[in-house]
Amino acid sequence: MSSVSTSSSIAPNSGIVNSNPTVEEPTAVAEKLRDMALVPNPAVTEPPLFAEVDMGADASAPTVRATVVQAATVFYDTPATLDKAERLLAEAASYGSQLVVFPEAFIGGYPRGSTFGVSIGNRTAKGKEEFCKYHAAAIDVPGPELERLAAMAAKYKVHLVMGVIERDGYTLYCTVLFFDPQGHFLGKHRKVMPTALERIIWGFGDGSTIPVFDTPVGKIGAAICWENRMPLLRTAMYAKGVEIYCAPTADSRDVWQASMTHIALEGGCFVLSANQFCRRKDYPPPPDYVFSGTEEDLIPESVVCAGGSVIISPSGAVLAGPNYEGEALISADLDLGEVARAKFDFDVVGHYARPEILSLVVKDHPMAPVSFASASENPHKRPHLP
Repeated sequence: MSSVSTSSSIAPNSGIVNSNPTVEEPTAVAEKLRDMALVPNPAVTEPPLFAEVDMGADASAPTVRATVVQAATVFYDTPATLDKAERLLAEAASYGSQLVVFPEAFIGGYPRGSTFGVSIGNRTAKGKEEFCKYHAAAIDVPGPELERLAAMAAKYKVHLVMGVIERDGYTLYCTVLFFDPQGHFLGKHRKVMPTALERIIWGFGDGSTIPVFDTPVGKIGAAICWENRMPLLRTAMYAKGVEIYCAPTADSRDVWQASMTHIALEGGCFVLSANQFCRRKDYPPPPDYVFSGTEEDLIPESVVCAGGSVIISPSGAVLAGPNYEGEALISADLDLGEVARAKFDFDVVGHYARPEILSLVVKDHPMAPVSFASASENPHKRPHLP
């Protein structure tokens, strides 16, 4: 058995998906989808071409083909973003991917550069209007967009991990949704600690949404962007047995790669990090949308998020990526036998743990701000008298 890795960038100026895909002719769309192919389209009689790298794998170990998607949201247009997600999912599935991971906030959008008009002690009318539009682009869980994502997973027979902005009443959460190849919604992870100004627009997740799902392709979990730097959160995931650790992010800096390699080694798990590749033109033009502090330096082609999506093995080997060139589908074959080999060296919550010295308590129940008790549950409430 061999482990394989492939990656292919979309040309930065190819215009694969514009902000109004409904105006494109069918022929143009077909040509763009061909451009987005993970590898060149093979002849009908030949299988897809993958560059093989001999990793000395055990032929009896299960192997999973995984893809991380590096692509931009169609900002403020959730239906168009769902259409784009399906095109990307179809392309990944056509090359045999069994697990597909999308970036942080792919559905709903990552509001890069926006301040929402916030300063200490003040919110502007324009910022409130901006939040109103962002709230409208978010999705309900459950809701019709979730149902469509579930249908996509079933149609293309893949395990789907999707970054979304979740709307729960009037509070938004940065969330990851999980689906199986039968179209079942497995559950969600809410980002437990938004970073910096994200805290103004997103609520905080709690311990009830830190799942690790035992699936036929391995035990899958996710942590979003900088919460990956939280040691106790990672420890909770390791304790749940995560084998395929998904890390949707918005961080395209070189130092992000160090974190991903460290987590793979620390956890003895595969790490799949998916980020958006965005240009200024992927967001609405000013004055409708302004990149605070940098707008005057940007042109439509300016890169505002350079990607860096990557797949790393439990031994710390980079299997695919990082890609900084453009929108891409980045894939590798994951030999799950590598998990056991890595744990033999270092099992962070097993033989390398010292519970008599160090321990962690995870409160994994929902933390509701309001709860209601019936009269029978409240001993202090007077009974109703006739």
